Amino acid sequence: MRQRTIGGSFQVEGKGLHTGLYIHLTAHPAPAGSGMKIRRTDLEGQPEIALLAENVKETVRGTVLRNEQLQVSTVEHAMAALYAAGVDNCMLEVDGPEFPILDGSARFYAEALAEVGVVEQEAEKEFLVIEEEIVFEGANGSVIRAYPCDRFEVEVEIGFNSPVLPVQTATLVNMDEFREAVASCRTFVFVREIEPLLTMNLIRGGDLKNAIVIYDKAISQENMDALTDKLHQPSIDAAQLGYLSGPLLVENEPARHKLLDVIGDMALVGHPIKGRIVAKYPGHKINTEFASFIRTKYKPNK
Repeated sequence: MRQRTIGGSFQVEGKGLHTGLYIHLTAHPAPAGSGMKIRRTDLEGQPEIALLAENVKETVRGTVLRNEQLQVSTVEHAMAALYAAGVDNCMLEVDGPEFPILDGSARFYAEALAEVGVVEQEAEKEFLVIEEEIVFEGANGSVIRAYPCDRFEVEVEIGFNSPVLPVQTATLVNMDEFREAVASCRTFVFVREIEPLLTMNLIRGGDLKNAIVIYDKAISQENMDALTDKLHQPSIDAAQLGYLSGPLLVENEPARHKLLDVIGDMALVGHPIKGRIVAKYPGHKINTEFASFIRTKYKPNK
């Protein structure tokens, strides 16, 4: 099987979740063997960074890559779409410190990829092959297990002890189904998490249009009004628990989004994986730590 790049350049643009800046991201075809890279066009010299697990430096509300010259955050949605499409080589140019959040999903990336297509290159793919069962444990009961498999499969389970969001699972065994089944599933946040995130200056671009907002622990109407004011949103009835951002696309949309995140973070191994990944309570921290672990453990095989 040969390496792939995208069939032509495409651009997406929109607010950054954390900075609130309006950001343009342009994806370009790249030569065989060059891998996935980011170029910051807004910085002097247009420095670059490889999309590899060892370059992950933070994982609070997204995957953040950093080197001595630049930082870029929220890369996981774009990477999920590219990885699911089998893209090995691509240059991602961005004019800000994060990728645009768009609607909180990978839909726009998947649609753009469908338009430009992917093309084969002369070099052969190098696979990272899971050869034995692996158990990788994180905090708060998080576990990722990997099993030998002749293709890349992902299964996730989420659980937040929430009266609104129940335990959910999601599975994807054929990456060709990513666009239809997973790409449009949005990220999510609990109302009880928003105030601390605002305090940490992390979601200046957040609103009810780029995330599923889950309200599962009642607060006073006064506090709700103060919160919606900070988010520049209309007032919401604090007596009504539920999904403040409207109905879910599918019943297990939150679990499907976590599956999307796992794919995007696993892309940071730098090679297509042959293995089944089963993640219980996944998050960017354990995802990227596991990606780094298997990247070190296994040398890619053709």
